[in-house]
Amino acid sequence: MNDYAPEPQVYILDTGGQYTHLISRKVRERGVYAEVRPSETPFAELKNAKGVIISGGPSSVYEAGSPTVDPALLASDIPVLGICYGQQLIAYLLNGDVRKGDKGEYGLANLNLEPYAGPLFSGVEDHKQVWMSHRDTVFAPPNGFRILASTDTCSIAAIGNDATKKYAVQFHPEVVHTHEGRKVIHNFLFDICGCGKDWEPASRIPVVEQSIRDVAGDRNIFFFVSGGVDSTVAYSLCLKALGGQRVHGAYVDTGLMREDETDFVRKIFTSLGAEHFRVVDAQMDFLSALDGVTEPERKRAIIGEKFVQIQEEILESGPYLDGQWILGQGTIYPDTIESGGTAKADLIKTHHNRVAGIQKLIDENRIVEPLTQFYKDEVRELGCELGLPAEFLERHPFPGPGLAIRCLCADKDEPCVPTADGVIAPIHSVGVQGDSRSYRPVLIVKHLDHARATEAINADQRVNRVIGEVGHNIPLDRQSVIQSSITPGRMDRLRRVDAIVRELSNSSGFDKEVWQFPVVLIPLGGDGLPDSVVLRPIDSVDGMTAQSVSMPEKLLHRMRDALLAVPGIAAVYYDLTHKPPGTIEWE
Repeated sequence: MNDYAPEPQVYILDTGGQYTHLISRKVRERGVYAEVRPSETPFAELKNAKGVIISGGPSSVYEAGSPTVDPALLASDIPVLGICYGQQLIAYLLNGDVRKGDKGEYGLANLNLEPYAGPLFSGVEDHKQVWMSHRDTVFAPPNGFRILASTDTCSIAAIGNDATKKYAVQFHPEVVHTHEGRKVIHNFLFDICGCGKDWEPASRIPVVEQSIRDVAGDRNIFFFVSGGVDSTVAYSLCLKALGGQRVHGAYVDTGLMREDETDFVRKIFTSLGAEHFRVVDAQMDFLSALDGVTEPERKRAIIGEKFVQIQEEILESGPYLDGQWILGQGTIYPDTIESGGTAKADLIKTHHNRVAGIQKLIDENRIVEPLTQFYKDEVRELGCELGLPAEFLERHPFPGPGLAIRCLCADKDEPCVPTADGVIAPIHSVGVQGDSRSYRPVLIVKHLDHARATEAINADQRVNRVIGEVGHNIPLDRQSVIQSSITPGRMDRLRRVDAIVRELSNSSGFDKEVWQFPVVLIPLGGDGLPDSVVLRPIDSVDGMTAQSVSMPEKLLHRMRDALLAVPGIAAVYYDLTHKPPGTIEWE
């Protein structure tokens, strides 16, 4: 179902970078339709583009087997912009000098423009902040290229050849931390490539609806809906295209959802005019399967396996496998790309695609996916145009496995370990340090200073996350890690503290100041109070990088007092960790 998208004016060649889709989104935000392709895509498939952008990536261009591009691209008249690894690759393929730098450059830097910085930097202010993330460096540009910019630690931060319209930057213009990044992308698209505006997601709705009718024909559509934005918008589009009698849906209540979540989802689908929508109560199936399980990846796997089992039962319980039915899914554009470091669908969505009954429908081409050309923010635009309520569309992102990954577990009792900076609690959370994923203990401190927390993480490689104490029922020196798994009681406790935080955040307006606010239950306590709460408010544009956000003191104290009144809560903590090195979610 991609006949409703225009021909791409710009291709993003993916070399395995975590920001590849962010580049594509930033191009589309300028009104120019772009798509992602593997870096090795033959030039013959790119020759009609008005421009090509080569993404960043974790590899070294001089190593065997590292991502590359068709040399014909750089020999063509098509404008090309290389970003980070993309700069190194352009320099390397055109006989410039690329080597490992004396030291890496990670985080913020100030960009110093040369007296002539070319059309790429037209109208860009000098000495503005950029985001760097590299170790390898261009030591000498290829013949015909000029150095356009530098930083204090990177003498070649941008290069360009006006004659061939080939440009490259070592920094990341696509991330929000690069203050003039939007202008750099704008200059490349419109001044260098000569693109025209051809992309406005909301205006595509009539075309998408017609595509749904074309694919469905006289058949009906069945959805497994999660209650999230993607599946709900896809369901709404199908309802609008075919009517309530021909679109059915099922929502599985796993027992891992937020307080009153199932009632909220039921209300949303009733308001949509969903005539054949039902809730499947599978709470005990999931909770009994998770009993005694502590390892995070095993938890995710079990949740996926249970979805497989329950979906099969639902499909086999009705007429949905016969020829008069096709499957509807809320697959969005990033989920359709399968290359190096490009974002993949979450585990539950992956399992949806592996269910035998669903695979049968896919193999028989009995599937409709209305959102495969749209990003998450574009899906929200569609939802707004379709009349979905703002309270639904503006909700913070919520993980597919539900509260299960915010309910941390421990396979044994363990004491905390005092250090010079605080106390290390042997509760392992996931982090991103360099290009690697890590599970490491948490450092607990007595302050709420983000700068000091960052220094502590950099100084102690044993940890990837720092939390500060907000308040307690039991002093920290009497707290320890307590053996625990996911139980109905702990889930009820997490649901209650999560609801308290959401209610206070909403009533104070704080929820509008953050991108997401996970509330995490950790098995840290004592004296009959087995758990503690960690507050994790963060600000982000897309979740790729994130900043821990401070909360107004008065609100924090109200929240602390309400949480400490919940039975079983030993203490309240505040996550002071940015991403990187700590991920937004703890598991």
